[in-house]
Amino acid sequence: MPTALCDGIETYYELHGAGPPLLLLSPGGFNATVENWSSFGIYQRLGLLDALSRRFTCIAFDKRESGRSGGRVERIVWDDYARQAAALLDALELERANVMGGCIGCSIGVTLAAAQPSRVTKLVLFSPAGGPRYRITQLSRFAEHAAFARERGPAGVVGLVGEGDATFAQDPRVGPWASVLRSDAAFAGAYAERDAGEYAQLVMDMGAQLFDRDTVPGPEAEALMALDLPALVVPGNDPNHALSAARYLEECLPQSQYWDVMPDAQTAANAPQRTLEFLEE
Repeated sequence: MPTALCDGIETYYELHGAGPPLLLLSPGGFNATVENWSSFGIYQRLGLLDALSRRFTCIAFDKRESGRSGGRVERIVWDDYARQAAALLDALELERANVMGGCIGCSIGVTLAAAQPSRVTKLVLFSPAGGPRYRITQLSRFAEHAAFARERGPAGVVGLVGEGDATFAQDPRVGPWASVLRSDAAFAGAYAERDAGEYAQLVMDMGAQLFDRDTVPGPEAEALMALDLPALVVPGNDPNHALSAARYLEECLPQSQYWDVMPDAQTAANAPQRTLEFLEE
C-alpha cells in the first residue's frame, strides 16, 4: 500500500496510467477516497479515471481524515487540505501538475492554485460543491456532531464509531475524524481523552471556517480573479453541487471555460473526451 508523509499525515495514494502528471482531488466530502472516482455519485458512470489514465499519470489519494489516510484533530481549513496535496507532489518529486477536483476537491484545487500557482498547470473543476443548501447541510452536520460530543464526550464518539461504518455524511454524530478513529487505536485513545467542551467548540469553529459562504468555499473571489491559469468548469446541479457554484467559478476565474452540459447529459463518452480536449489543447 503506497503511502507518503504529507504535512505530517500518512497519506494513501495510487498511480494510474502513464503520461504527464494529473493530480486528482477526490470527490466525496469528508470521505474523499480514491475509490470515489469510480463508485461515488456521477463518477460511477462517467469512468473518468479509466479514460484519463490512458493519456496521463493519474495521482489519486485519500484526503486526510478519509479512507486509509491519517489525520490530526485541529481546526481544519482549506489551506490544510491544499498543503497535503502539495506535499504529495513533493513526495513524488513533481514540480507541477495538472489538477482535477471533483465535488469538495474543487475547493481544494482552487485553494492550492491560489496558494501555489506555480504548482498547477491547468485546473479541471468537476461538479463543484457549493450553494446555500450545501452550506446549511454542512453546518447542520457539524452542529449535530458537536452536540453529541458535548453530551457523550469524545469517548462516546469513539464508542459510536466502533459500532458501525457510517461516515460523517451518513451519521453526523460520528464526526469528521471517524475513519481515523476506526483505523488508528493510538489516535482514538488520545481523542477519547479530549475535553468535551473544548472539542465541541473546535468542531463548531471548524465548520464555520470551512463553510462560510453560499457559493464555492475556499479562496476569496479576489484571489480567484488573480489566477492566471486555464480552468475547465463542469457543472453539477443538485442541493450539494449547485449550478450557481459552477457559474461562480466561471465568473471568477479569468481563463475559465464552462462546459454547458447538465449532469444528466454528461456521459462516459463526452465527459472524459471534453476533459482530455481541455488538458491537451
